[in-house]
Amino acid sequence: MPEQPLISIRHLQIGFPTHAGEILGVKDVSFDIAPGECVCVVGESGSGKSVSSLSLMRLVEFGGGRILGGNMLFRRANGEISDLATIDMKSMRKIRGNEIGMIFQEPMTALNPVFTIGRQLVEAIRTHTDLSSAAASARALDLLRQMQLSEPERRMKQYPHELSGGMRQRVVIAMAMACEPRLLICDEPTTALDVTIQAEILALIDRLKREHGTAVMFITHDMSVVAQIADRVVVMYRGEKVDEGPVQQIFAAPRHPYTKALLAAVPRLGEMRGKTAPEPMPGIEYGATEGATETPVPARARDQAPAVARKVLLDVKHLTTRFPMKKGLTRKTVANVHAVEDVSFTLNAGETLSIVGESGCGKSTCGRSILRLVEPTSGQVWLGGRDVLMQTTPELHEMRRSMQMIFQDPYASLNPQLKLFDQVAEPLRNYGVLSGAALQARVEALFERARLPAAFAGRYPHELSGGQRQRVAIARALALDPKLIIADEAVSALDVSVQAQVLNLLMELQEDLGIAFLFISHDMSVVERISHRVAVMYLGRIVEIGTRAEIFENPSHPYTKALLGAVPIADPARRSIGEARHYLPLRTPIHPVGADVPMSSYDEISPGHLVLRS
Repeated sequence: MPEQPLISIRHLQIGFPTHAGEILGVKDVSFDIAPGECVCVVGESGSGKSVSSLSLMRLVEFGGGRILGGNMLFRRANGEISDLATIDMKSMRKIRGNEIGMIFQEPMTALNPVFTIGRQLVEAIRTHTDLSSAAASARALDLLRQMQLSEPERRMKQYPHELSGGMRQRVVIAMAMACEPRLLICDEPTTALDVTIQAEILALIDRLKREHGTAVMFITHDMSVVAQIADRVVVMYRGEKVDEGPVQQIFAAPRHPYTKALLAAVPRLGEMRGKTAPEPMPGIEYGATEGATETPVPARARDQAPAVARKVLLDVKHLTTRFPMKKGLTRKTVANVHAVEDVSFTLNAGETLSIVGESGCGKSTCGRSILRLVEPTSGQVWLGGRDVLMQTTPELHEMRRSMQMIFQDPYASLNPQLKLFDQVAEPLRNYGVLSGAALQARVEALFERARLPAAFAGRYPHELSGGQRQRVAIARALALDPKLIIADEAVSALDVSVQAQVLNLLMELQEDLGIAFLFISHDMSVVERISHRVAVMYLGRIVEIGTRAEIFENPSHPYTKALLGAVPIADPARRSIGEARHYLPLRTPIHPVGADVPMSSYDEISPGHLVLRS
């Protein structure tokens, strides 16, 4: 006899009141999750998957939504069946965090910026348990160790802004798992994590499911993760469930056209073997991905002929960025965080160099140091024959016309109070390039170039989806015709359909305009698809650099091998969760003041393929 479901969702409808009337975010959705089962809910942005999860926690009502109909029957620890759609808020507060835990997608909004990590973890534990303060602190410390955070004792005393995005996400996961909930809701929990940590977290969730019978509702846009962790899959499109079935069936014989299109857009490691140039991503062909008013970006064929010799645009020499750690009333520097240590590389015009590595390895700091958004400690950054680090403030202001950045979170990098027209026009106004009708025409051309309808210029950021906002950020970065664009995790938060469109757009822009991209990412499948060359970073240093083929087909450094070995495979028949993996031991980039830090020295495996000497 099959086990009774832990949560049974029946005919759920979620509405959002607007001036134009009620908009249905979720329409008549039904599915069950049994104890010890992982159900993955997949679909593009705006499909209703996150809204469904927020309704289970009754948090959707705090975001302007309301449950219009249906039932969410939850079997409590005492055997009672409670309808979460109608239960009173006092009872719901006892369930939240205790019997139902949730891992949110954006860790910075899930953590309180004015409290330390330790205080927030201890509070979550003590709210639902009888543990003493000391026991709760010990439990919190153990959770951080399970999350593979380096120096957990120090992390307990830090504030959220002092941690990288991946580190913050691991803290949020630790908080959700603190009380070992019976139902764990994971809303894009591994989006900000590199593949090695992602593999550890997925293994942790899988172990919780098997050993404690925890039911898991896993929301993701990464179909490779779905293949590794799901028992069943629910596919959503525009608020409706369009497909459901065992994971093997969904991948081997998808029934709905949208499911087929979704699987076709998944980048798979190894697809680029034997190819000499980046290739466009296969696009979604089922309907419009982000609304009827938008045309998906087409995948344009690229020249496969060997690349001609290109001129060096960016030459980074011995770049070092260290952050002081101060202590005591006198704020004396007692140690330094060696975020970027002796990094050197070149980037040619019209080329894409990808920097990959785990969260906290220094790849984002490296990108920001090149633009002097973070002031480097030493080194040289030559762009077009001028050393960026030696420029005065007015000279740097002028140089920034040639170098722009696309940030990971477009919502944070866009001003919520300005219309999109003004945000794209802002660089042109700042430099006095255009005004009047010429400015209007230029902004319209940029919107068209970024595959955005001209009507979007009058909207605000919150009125767009994640993929649309990222395209606005791309349009703004293109405004001054830069020679170099640094894309910092520019597609990591996007679902596969929108990700494919944005990546195709970037490759098309590179081909048309000759832009050089420094592409910072932890998604190895995407990196393999779009890169000419790849640099692997670990603890602030480049440990291996070479062409895409050399890095992916002949990895030589142990960390590169660990990264590639941890990439999830989009095939349920080739699951690797729980397998023993060989990662490098946890080390710290923190060194005492005056510590003797050796220079980076490399072995040349083949021309241009360098590996750090151990």
